[in-house]
Parts: sequence; structure tokens; C-alpha cells
Amino acid sequence: MTKKETYEWKTESFLLPLMEEHKFELVDVEYVKEAGTWYLRAYIDKEGGISVDDCEVISRRLGEWLDKEDFIEESYILEVSSPGLGRPLKKEKDFIRSIGKDVEVRLYKARDKRKEFTGVLKAFDKDTVTIEEDGNEILFNRPEIALIRLAFDF
Repeated sequence: MTKKETYEWKTESFLLPLMEEHKFELVDVEYVKEAGTWYLRAYIDKEGGISVDDCEVISRRLGEWLDKEDFIEESYILEVSSPGLGRPLKKEKDFIRSIGKDVEVRLYKARDKRKEFTGVLKAFDKDTVTIEEDGNEILFNRPEIALIRLAFDF
């Protein structure tokens, strides 16, 4: 397990019981470097949406635990937030919840001169994702997908 994966796993292990206690959902935990700064991010949600106060409660508890455990070597910024409208689909429960909904699929490499596709999520398994775009079903292999998330129209 990489250092990044270890940090994410330990943080997720701490957060899961806390999520149950507050009746929240842990959408994702990520440890990423952006513009030279490390970020530890926890994305949480609940029925009806997450509030700033909800994020603050979890951030305080998580921050206290991280200070006590002190297992992350680098300096980092802790963020606890909602996954937002364009939340990525990462876990099986995300895909199940999104069947029949519009999704955006971004590929690492172009297929038919395109890297972005938008359509209705029709099916998925551990190896593939199928969407329907303009009446045509398109099957993607998971390793070729850079990002898949709910599509939103304004």
C-alpha cells in the first residue's frame, strides 16, 4: 500500500463510525497534491444535503484525531466538504444510485477523436461501464476512464 493509500485508508477507518453516529455518508477520502500543497479531503453527504455546520463538526473531530495520531509526514490542509453537484462516481453504491441518470465520462485517451461522452448510465460491473448516448449504447473499460460523474445542466 502506498503512503497516499495508507493515509486515505486510516482516515476513512476513523470516519466511518463517525458517519454512522451522525447519519452521514462518507463519499470519498483523498490525499492529493495540488500546486505544491498537500490536501487531505473528506467528502460527506446526507439525505437533504450537507451543511457548513455538518462539515465543521466532522472537521473538528477529524482534526483532533489527526493531531493526536500524527501519522501524516508532510504538511497538509484538511478539508471536509460536500461532494458537490458534479460528484464523481467511485464506489459501487455511487453507480447503483446513478443508474438511469445522466453522467459525463472522460477518457484518458481519445476514442473516435473524443475524450468526453455524456449519456444515461445503463449498466456497470467491476470491469466496464455502459452509457446510452443519443440512442447508442457505448461500453467503456474501467481502465480507460479518467473520470465519471453525474452530469448537470444549468
